[in-house]
Amino acid sequence: MLCGSGLHILTHLGLVTGQTAGIAAILSYLTGWSFGAVFFVINLPFYWLAWTRLGAEFTLKSLISVTALSLLTEWLPNVWQIGEMATGYGAVLFGCMVGLGLLAMFRHNGSLGGIGVLALWLQDRTGFRAGYVQLAVDAVVFAVAAFLFAWPVVLWSLLGAVVMNLVVAVNHRRDRYVAT
Repeated sequence: MLCGSGLHILTHLGLVTGQTAGIAAILSYLTGWSFGAVFFVINLPFYWLAWTRLGAEFTLKSLISVTALSLLTEWLPNVWQIGEMATGYGAVLFGCMVGLGLLAMFRHNGSLGGIGVLALWLQDRTGFRAGYVQLAVDAVVFAVAAFLFAWPVVLWSLLGAVVMNLVVAVNHRRDRYVAT
């Protein structure tokens, strides 16, 4: 619910983010296809990689999470019409909500799939750190966005992405919480 609500705000404001969700948002804006459908399809190739790299439990939880998020982002516009919202506030709210949602998933051995799985696989195969892979993908997503969208959209989007990553970075510590 947190990630879905945050992404509903993001897409309502016409902003983008990094990773697989950012790619899905850009493709959704360009094609007119729904974010949920695009996000679901983009994640399909990563499940085999997740299965072989991170195991059945992680893959199943990620598949359930991606499917639920895809369905939720399709349903939310029918039950929650967002009125006026300052773009900066929406970007920060998106970042907080999705950051908290991701934090909960990570703490319970799940994810929203996609680029994170690829980054871990590349780290194992090449030694190139997963965080740098994700950063590189985010840089490409935002560079593409800079060519497609107005600068204010890109800058507000960056703010949302920074807030989201800070929420995860500050709070995702194994010594603070252990899921059973």
